[in-house]
Amino acid sequence: MPASPKRAWSWEGASKVMSRGFASNYRIVLLASVLIVSFGAIGVRLVHLHVIDRDKLLPYVERVRGQQVVQESRRGDIFDAKGNLLATSQPQVLVWVDPSFLRPEDEEKWPQLAALLGRPIAEVEQILRRRTRMVETEATAAVPEGPRLAGGPAEAGTAQGPTVQTIRWAKLADAVDEATFDRIQELGVRGVGGDHEYRRIYPQNEIAAHLVGFVNREGEAAAGVEAFADFYLRGQDGWRDVELDGRRREMAQFRAREVSPSDGYSVVLSIDSAVQFMVEEALARIEREFSPEGASIIVSDARTGFILGLGNTPSFNLNEYGAAAATDISVLRNIAITNQIDPGSTFKIVAASGALNEGLVNGRSLFDCTLEVIRYNGRDRRLIPDDHAWAHPLSVAEIISHSSNVGAAQLGMLLGEQRLYDYARAFGFGEKSGFPFGGEIPGMLNPPEQWSDLEITRIPAGYSVSATPLQIHYAMAVIASGGVLLQPQLIREIRDAGGETVQRFDRLEKRRVLTEQTAAAMADMLMGVAGPDGTAPEAAIVNYQVAGKTGTAQKLIDGRYSDRNHVGSFVGFFPASRPEVVISVIVDDGHPANGRPAYGRVVAAPAFRQIAEQLIPYLGVAPVRAPTRLIASRQEDGR
Repeated sequence: MPASPKRAWSWEGASKVMSRGFASNYRIVLLASVLIVSFGAIGVRLVHLHVIDRDKLLPYVERVRGQQVVQESRRGDIFDAKGNLLATSQPQVLVWVDPSFLRPEDEEKWPQLAALLGRPIAEVEQILRRRTRMVETEATAAVPEGPRLAGGPAEAGTAQGPTVQTIRWAKLADAVDEATFDRIQELGVRGVGGDHEYRRIYPQNEIAAHLVGFVNREGEAAAGVEAFADFYLRGQDGWRDVELDGRRREMAQFRAREVSPSDGYSVVLSIDSAVQFMVEEALARIEREFSPEGASIIVSDARTGFILGLGNTPSFNLNEYGAAAATDISVLRNIAITNQIDPGSTFKIVAASGALNEGLVNGRSLFDCTLEVIRYNGRDRRLIPDDHAWAHPLSVAEIISHSSNVGAAQLGMLLGEQRLYDYARAFGFGEKSGFPFGGEIPGMLNPPEQWSDLEITRIPAGYSVSATPLQIHYAMAVIASGGVLLQPQLIREIRDAGGETVQRFDRLEKRRVLTEQTAAAMADMLMGVAGPDGTAPEAAIVNYQVAGKTGTAQKLIDGRYSDRNHVGSFVGFFPASRPEVVISVIVDDGHPANGRPAYGRVVAAPAFRQIAEQLIPYLGVAPVRAPTRLIASRQEDGR
């Protein structure tokens, strides 16, 4: 078989074969040119962005990608003296949606979402299906708005007049508990998210509403302890600098700085929820029986001045403060410190104590209380008549127990204008008590140079002077404390987030007003008020020494004192020989069913006794049967 012919190999042949597998020189040049131009354009653009327009674009980039995420701190709790919770911060979730991320395949889950949110499906669908809205100001672009991020994204463009704006954030619910939110996330509805925050709640609702106060919807402490102790309670929010991707998700690898939140301190009050409930139960009874314009009851520790309970009517539910304010914003006021009234006969303790303390009289000194006019400093002064005619001169003790206006005026005249004024100020009238809340007023007590000729006969009986219920209460507490004006206090302790006490508050004396002997003598005489012949036998408690004073002041209506409108009060303490508790009941314009005037013995004294009888077993107050001399008792007690 003939051999196959051999092919000759040469470089020329190989070159021709290889040239068919590569682009021509023209194509190479063209490709290179395109690449050079492209990279050049990119370089020019980068120079333009990073150099020429850097100052203009940098804020935009920082707002869109760089965000500062606030990490909310937990507000401290408020407790009563027994550890009962009065205010706390409950974790919750604000649920939102970015409609632009919703998927059609998730629509079948919307009814479940609505059920978990506790909203009608129609309302939820309306939010989810709405993608745009009309705005009347400068239009904003469609840059996503980061939920709950400080400093929203920049706007991509503006235009004047109405325009369409893409909705990138809408609220679905603002108070969802964390367990429910976990179930919402399990549904897997794309575009639905949540922000974790704290909601302030008040477990005991209306109990001590005017003392505790509240935090409003904007997170601002608006009243009461919440506002006064906000520095301790509010804590310090944390934050972190983050960068977000195009879908507004945090890129953890670019997290820069982070500061953890510091939770707020807790505040322990001196009030006892059980005592507070007694107070509010008595106020409810007063409201039902007398329909007053307002009423206040205050209970304090006679030895320390700390408040054990304080309530007003009308009042409100702390968890529904918005509804209460919408109906009548005045119910939010703590009228025990914001309203002033004529103290009436409760003020008679000032003139009597001053005259005793100055050695001008003793308990057996006698005065003619049948007088209608008395000559003082060379001029005749007309006196406020008493309700009863007296067949004999009254002793100082009887002036107190029978509440004689004529006798009180004569005691005031013995002191004289300046000393009477000085004692009134020493008892705390005409100045703020120092109660630790805003809104307290000083009342009204004019200096002697502004008195008319009749003031010396009116002021000792509690007219021509105005005071808050709290001032009246602490004036009586001067006698109960042994002659010292105590600072009203409500906060017992401040505790850190770990429960350790960082600050404790103790008894605080403002000034000594009376000697212990004078205070003891006054307490002896004030026991006669609750005696069979006194003005308030309704306040008496079997086997206990009750000391106190009634007050019934006519209200000034249209410039004249009214015979039908009164402020009735009873302010007292017990046991008189070893005072433990001071109780004040002040009823503004009550209306007894039988049409009688709202005397203090009618509208206030029964409530005093009701609270006192409940406090006796609760506080373990021992009975004191014999009316022993108070000064000896106090000396034995070491006070």
